[in-house]
Amino acid sequence: MIGFKSNQIKTVPEQAFPPLLNWLILTDNKIEKLPKSIGDCTLLQKCALAGNLIEELPVEMKACVNLELIRFSANKLKSIPDWFFELPKLSWVAFGGNPAAAKIELQPDFEAFDWNDFSVKELLGEGASGFISKAFWKSKNKDIAVKVFKGDVTSDGLPDDEMAISIAAGAHENLIPVLGKIKNHPEDKIGLIMTLISPDYVNLGNPPSLQTCTRDVFDETSVFNADELLKIAKSIASVCQQLHKKGINHGDLYAHNILVNASADCLLGDFGAASFYDVNSELARAIERVEVRAYACLVEDVLGLVRENDMNTELLEKWQKLIANCTDVDVKTLPTFSEILEALDEF
Repeated sequence: MIGFKSNQIKTVPEQAFPPLLNWLILTDNKIEKLPKSIGDCTLLQKCALAGNLIEELPVEMKACVNLELIRFSANKLKSIPDWFFELPKLSWVAFGGNPAAAKIELQPDFEAFDWNDFSVKELLGEGASGFISKAFWKSKNKDIAVKVFKGDVTSDGLPDDEMAISIAAGAHENLIPVLGKIKNHPEDKIGLIMTLISPDYVNLGNPPSLQTCTRDVFDETSVFNADELLKIAKSIASVCQQLHKKGINHGDLYAHNILVNASADCLLGDFGAASFYDVNSELARAIERVEVRAYACLVEDVLGLVRENDMNTELLEKWQKLIANCTDVDVKTLPTFSEILEALDEF
């Protein structure tokens, strides 16, 4: 791993990266150009480049065939090359905040509520982009959750993009409902008002470790049966289908961004790495295929948590075939989320 976050780096010389590099962090610098020699890093799996001034991806990156996760949000890319989305293992991509990304304005009729109408209680959690707290909504006489964004470029992207996408995602039974946005914050912060989720929900997984790099890790107590796996798989495929129909790439489709309860009801959250794209563009189908591979990794992880005696050989083979179809190195053959849902109806 090499990590130089927020160091005001302007140039990266050729041959700066060792060929065995598998994790690179250069978030929040002033880099305008990547060295061509990054293509020599054929073992590179994870690459964080958000918050720089990069104008193009060097064609030599085509050789980074093991690249799975990349963040280049908030840069200066005017276009994303066709070859990029054909990298065989690419799964988690954040590209918002670039001229190349589609621009969607916040819904003008989306209601904003005065900060003074909320009494903030305890902190529920903190992510890269902001703080989520429990709060009492005085005029509505109910508890809600409020997310206040920090306002800085994160390793995933820009808070403004996260807020716009959270609203644009719309209503879905497997998304946390967004009730409004805040206004008149004392520090001029932006934020979202959301439904307070029952404490019965817990994170499906934990973020990747240094050892797993791009794959989530799970508690030993995380165990599911075949029916619960199918319910989770259908739920997440359904919400991804809706997002991609709206031109939204989640970019961080992981178990650690999914809340689940004892009945296997689940909620997808955290749009910090999400990006807008033009559904009518030539790259639209390729962008969805990348997220399909991330979905397959998620399903594979949860499948590994199913007790052996809860699944017969025939059903196991169906799951293995679905995962294989969604991770084929010939990325042009990968199914859409609509096709995945059709396949799951046969399970």
